[in-house]
Amino acid sequence: MTNFKTGYRTHNCGELNLETVGEKVVLCGWVAGWRDLGGVIFIDLRDRWGITQITFNPQNCPSDIMEFARKLRYEFVIQAMGRVQPRPDNARNRNMITGEIEVSADGLTVLNQSETPPFLVEDDVDASEELRLEYRYLDLRRPVLKDKILLRHRAVLEIRKFLDGQGFTEIETPLLIKSTPEGARDYIVPSRVNKGSFYALPQSPQLFKQILMISGFDRYFQIARCLRDEDLRADRQPEHTQIDMEMAFVGIDEVFGIVESMMVHLFDSILGIKLQIPFARLTYDEVMARFGIDKPDMRFDMEIIELSDQVKDCGFGVFENAVSAGGYVGALLFKGGAGLSRKNLDQLQDIVKGTGGKGLAHIALKDEGPKSPILKFLKQESLDAIIDQMNAESGDLILIVADRKYRALSCLGNLRLSIGKKYDLIDKNLWRFAWVYKFPLFEYNAELKRFDAMHNIVTSPCEEDIPLLDEGFASDLPLDNETHPWARIYANQYDLVCNGSELASGGIRIHRSEMQQKVLKILGLSEERAEKMFGFLLKALKYGAPPHAGIAPGLDRIMALMTGSDSIRDVIAFPKTTGARSLMDGSPSPVNQDQLDELGLTIKNIRR
Repeated sequence: MTNFKTGYRTHNCGELNLETVGEKVVLCGWVAGWRDLGGVIFIDLRDRWGITQITFNPQNCPSDIMEFARKLRYEFVIQAMGRVQPRPDNARNRNMITGEIEVSADGLTVLNQSETPPFLVEDDVDASEELRLEYRYLDLRRPVLKDKILLRHRAVLEIRKFLDGQGFTEIETPLLIKSTPEGARDYIVPSRVNKGSFYALPQSPQLFKQILMISGFDRYFQIARCLRDEDLRADRQPEHTQIDMEMAFVGIDEVFGIVESMMVHLFDSILGIKLQIPFARLTYDEVMARFGIDKPDMRFDMEIIELSDQVKDCGFGVFENAVSAGGYVGALLFKGGAGLSRKNLDQLQDIVKGTGGKGLAHIALKDEGPKSPILKFLKQESLDAIIDQMNAESGDLILIVADRKYRALSCLGNLRLSIGKKYDLIDKNLWRFAWVYKFPLFEYNAELKRFDAMHNIVTSPCEEDIPLLDEGFASDLPLDNETHPWARIYANQYDLVCNGSELASGGIRIHRSEMQQKVLKILGLSEERAEKMFGFLLKALKYGAPPHAGIAPGLDRIMALMTGSDSIRDVIAFPKTTGARSLMDGSPSPVNQDQLDELGLTIKNIRR
């Protein structure tokens, strides 16, 4: 057991109990509560480990100490001396470790005073997030937030222990690297020594961990800080932490096995939850067809059902036109949803339109029969076919979207999640992990009229699709044709998702230089530009690069899930806002002219 005895204290505020009754103790901490009841003063003393009640009773406490205690206020830092005694039976709190005792004080030292805090340091705080971020040092004293940071610490220890046991070596990779702006925007850092040249802060250690495989380390990991200058939301920050991993001589099954075992160990050791493995495996095409999104929440049903065949000759022009144009008609079955009001149905319509869809049709199966604005257009046999395909019954609501395939699926996927949250269809006690794999390798960029990597420029094509790389160079088809060879290549890419959140992304890497060069060429990089940006990797791949694969689970997202947090900001000690600002220290901020001159930089055309 940790010994907390120092020159300031003998114990912490979370370890005293009935077994320590009679002991003379010294505690240090912050004043979390102050009450004067008929001359007896009660102080709730808080530190990282808990809260202990300190009692100042004039019957056994010197008068000068009593007077001193009356001047205490919230968040004063104090040292209290006294003897542990049991609380009266009617004042015991058996839900607290220290709830059956108190310290009868006979000494008090104020180590530091505090100004009146802008909000009370308590779990149910009545303060905006902006105010709490400005005073983050106060916010972190709140038990609910402090406990999340401590759980994160324990989780990282368990991850390190597990990976060490699996033969991984923890290696730090550089934070100042070469800029390769092909994905998210880099944060760049000017060099003072080499004026006019810049480093980039790493978006991930991707290329360095591949080089470590070429170096023969076989299994690498790092609790890696990654920085990306991208638009932010609840599950993104300009800097985040990932459990970066890479392995040589492995395939997809070995990667999945290692990660699944790590998650089992983590959830068991930290939360006492027994995860069932193996996790479900779904191809990208399957997951999009069933859930309309590549990070599905599988804690509730309501899967997407295609109705294209049932409505191609149904008599309703919207459906028929969509099918004849090569589009898609799909639907969700909302069990028991036939009684939704017009207002509720309009809200569902708004969700679809907000996702880019043209509209939402519905059929409510009432006791007296089907009800819908589109019934007057539908042939009876088509209506019957829809109901049969949806396996619908009285009391259910059928929600239908017709559009281009992936836009319709996206609308239905977003609608499904919105319904699940709004109508409490999600069992929050479940953990539903799944692997999504076999993504398209490329996606067509209509704006730039070229292909982009859907995920990663170093992900290898599935073996059966490798010939399509060369076929694409010889093809006469326009690049935006969905039958173009490059549009038909699938990647050895995989994501780990849980409860609607993407937790990890990885892939089997390209380990041959000539194949990597082909992929870079497809992405529009000339040989000269490819050499300038990635020459060090292309060179390294020529010197005996082994087959290798990796993955990078996001530590922040995992911790947010494990702690039930709505935002990853709650599990990061000093997060940024969605505007990429730190309200506590005021960054980012201008620098003075001397610093700019030393770096050889001039600031111009600033728009505020």
